[in-house]
Amino acid sequence: MNRFNRALSIMKKELMTYFVSPIAYIVISVFLIFTGFFFFKDFFYFNQAEMRNFFQLLPLVFTFVIPAVTMRLFSEERQSGSIEIIMTMPVSLYDIVMGKLLASLVFISVMLAPTLIYVVTVIIAGSPDPGPIIGGYAGSILLGGAYAAIGILVSSLTGNQIVSFISGWAICFSLWLIDKVMLFLPAKMGFLSFLGSDFHFQNIAKGLIDTRDVIYFLSITAIAVMLTVKGLEKRS
Repeated sequence: MNRFNRALSIMKKELMTYFVSPIAYIVISVFLIFTGFFFFKDFFYFNQAEMRNFFQLLPLVFTFVIPAVTMRLFSEERQSGSIEIIMTMPVSLYDIVMGKLLASLVFISVMLAPTLIYVVTVIIAGSPDPGPIIGGYAGSILLGGAYAAIGILVSSLTGNQIVSFISGWAICFSLWLIDKVMLFLPAKMGFLSFLGSDFHFQNIAKGLIDTRDVIYFLSITAIAVMLTVKGLEKRS
């Protein structure tokens, strides 16, 4: 079995675990209720048939939702002791981490899929520019992957799911907050805004995909995966 197939096997196992747990349905329901409320509020009360506000809100919502999705991925196994069994499986730690990351990305995609109803609503009510919509969803997957990788890293460090959730949220929220804080700092420190996840996401959500924004998210994902694997190797 090659590396890709091993990662897919781990992904399938994790997805089955996701969808037999009520947590998955609670997270998806809360996400859709929250985003749906703000989308349709703008649509009906302010007569705004656009996706811009949805994509402006999404990164902040992700800082809460994605750590809730990833908090159990390693924490549960550390708490139950089954992580020792995983360490002895005939698969590499990299395959395990990538399988869990792929499962998280599939879950995030499933969570986002019902929001296509918002797109249909906007298309029926007006003539939206497809560029920002496509960019917004592409950015959502990139952002989701980066936040999921961070959540998996934090989950691998603790056996407590609540600690994992709070720590993951704190890191993701800090990345979201960086470019907001820059507004109150001297102009010469403005370069620090490039460290902010929302800065790069909003660039992509404008429909103009810059390789620098893509590299930013892929770099965070790769670094978090590498640190997770290194951390697990030290405990094996």
